[in-house]
Amino acid sequence: MGRMVVLGAGKSGMAVVEYLANMGRRVLLADSASSPSETLKMRLDALGVPGVWGPHPLSLLEDCEELVLSPGIPLRIPLVQEAFRLGIPVLGELEFAHRILRERDPQAVVLAVTGTNGKSTTTDLLAHLLKAAGLPAVACGNLGTPLMEALQGAAAGTRYALECSSYQLETVRGFHAQGAALLNLTPDHLARHGSMEGYLAAKLRVFERQVPGDLVLTPLGSSFDVPGQGRRAGFGWEEPQGPGAWCDAAGMLKLRVDGRTVDLLHRSELRIPGEHNVENALAAAMLAHHGGAAPEALRQGLRTYPGLAHRIAFCGERDGVSFYNDSKGTNVDATLTAIKALPGPLVLMLGGEDKGASYEPLRGALEGKLRKLVFLGDAIPQLERDLGDLSHESVWAFDAAFEAACRCARPGDQVLLSPACASFDQFRNFEERGDHFEALVKG
Repeated sequence: MGRMVVLGAGKSGMAVVEYLANMGRRVLLADSASSPSETLKMRLDALGVPGVWGPHPLSLLEDCEELVLSPGIPLRIPLVQEAFRLGIPVLGELEFAHRILRERDPQAVVLAVTGTNGKSTTTDLLAHLLKAAGLPAVACGNLGTPLMEALQGAAAGTRYALECSSYQLETVRGFHAQGAALLNLTPDHLARHGSMEGYLAAKLRVFERQVPGDLVLTPLGSSFDVPGQGRRAGFGWEEPQGPGAWCDAAGMLKLRVDGRTVDLLHRSELRIPGEHNVENALAAAMLAHHGGAAPEALRQGLRTYPGLAHRIAFCGERDGVSFYNDSKGTNVDATLTAIKALPGPLVLMLGGEDKGASYEPLRGALEGKLRKLVFLGDAIPQLERDLGDLSHESVWAFDAAFEAACRCARPGDQVLLSPACASFDQFRNFEERGDHFEALVKG
């Protein structure tokens, strides 16, 4: 057998490297970083795996049996193109892990979620619903835990709630999901895929290997030309002609399968706010039912799901003011979603490291629900340029900005951290920023 070459030393790549090394395979890791961190070097030394750092020489392909790519590695780089030319199999971590999963556990159920927005919440909620039904389940994939890592030690028959990015789906061949949802599609990653057509084609690969009896879930009214042989169902705001999930005009979430319609719960019972989360809940419920969850378990799970950390997450109440952490709102579109999800009046904390986009689109969404804007961080000049005519305070330091937001808020208001900016001016990442916000709320 030849040598396995893994490109990318992130979580996905290292999960593959560790599996291969523990199986006694010859494996080499290559990463574009100029050198490894001390922690990574120690991990590789313990595994007996050599690393190649910096530009990828074509000599990596000598005696290469398979080339395994981390999701961030584009197919257009010279090393990958040379592998194609030489006939060396090129696959991503998702395809590699799926192959191992099917060898280990033929009874495993893969329920895949893709789309532009809402993937992480839907995937996490899906796992929550399956667990509420007493089924072994794990949320994994692009969500944070690679499939290769999730399957280690998992029980037989586990349901894998699997978030799939377009990057991951580019390189699948034998990947088979018993249930799969394409939540939505808006322009994204076009530099990678070249066009909306290329982006859509990558997403649709999640359905390619489906067989009769598998579930294909797409938004009601969409016209995606879905490959494979799965059974179509829809989700959205109108009653479907066939199987699907929808929210009716009275706000009741409903499910129809096998010709039978079931009322789940009223949308007001969901703990995750906003119309976008109603859609996420409908998709997750349909997938979970396909994975074996009964309606009563779906009701219980939908009522108790708290939402993902840092995504419009309710984190406490003080003096009649509710606080929401949407630190993951690192761009204007994400902040628009958060504003629309809450009824107001809003005290909105905006700012951080500016990304160069205009903040003007926030203006319309804030109309009728704005109490005060609090501008913070390095983006203050840009925020004042775009939104400075609206009621606001500008405070650079995060803690002082939080104090200003609290002073402005009145009972019944919501203080929302949805910065529309990166966090790197004052924090290491959006998680640290959100955790600090929640600590200030609890303090």
